[in-house]
This record gives sequence, C-alpha cells and structure tokens, in this order.
Amino acid sequence: MSSIPLSGYLVLALILFCIGLYGALTKRNTVIVLICMELMLNAVNLNLVAFSKLGAAPSITGQVFALFSITIAAAEAAVGLAILFALYRNRKSVAVDDYDSMKH
Repeated sequence: MSSIPLSGYLVLALILFCIGLYGALTKRNTVIVLICMELMLNAVNLNLVAFSKLGAAPSITGQVFALFSITIAAAEAAVGLAILFALYRNRKSVAVDDYDSMKH
C-alpha cells in the first residue's frame, strides 16, 4: 500500500502543471512550447491516476482515461512536430513570434 497521501500527488501535479503553463506562455521556441504542453498533459494524467487509486471511490476509470490521454498526447506530438518541420522548412525559424500571421 502506498504511504504517500493523495495531497502529495496533487501538489506534484500542480507544480508540474504550473511549470508547463509558465513555459508555454513565456518561451519563444516552438519545441519548448510543445514540451511544456506535454508536461501539462502529464500533470493531468498524474491527477487521473491518483484519483483513480486513492480517490473517494477507487476504480480503474481514471487509469483508462490516462491511457487514452497518453495516446492522444503521442498523436498530438507527432502531428505538432510534423507541422513544425514544415514551418521550419518554409521559414527557417522555430521562434513562435515568426508564426503570428498566415502570410509568407
């Protein structure tokens, strides 16, 4: 049995989410922004698994949702990187500021 209380998992997930949110809002490199978004998704997955294991009504539902979330995150990362490679090929930059308009 786990000796870590639910609040410990929630605090860790809060810290991870805040770090990811700070990075996504302040960084200019597109790759770093994508990594920060993945960090935020992992914080959500940690919450899902923690509540699934230690919540008021423990069941496997949260773990199943976390598995689906990980699958969607992997697909999102693949599509995001493909779009990023295409943008880099056209503009020769990965700075977020360069992608603020649709014009070439």
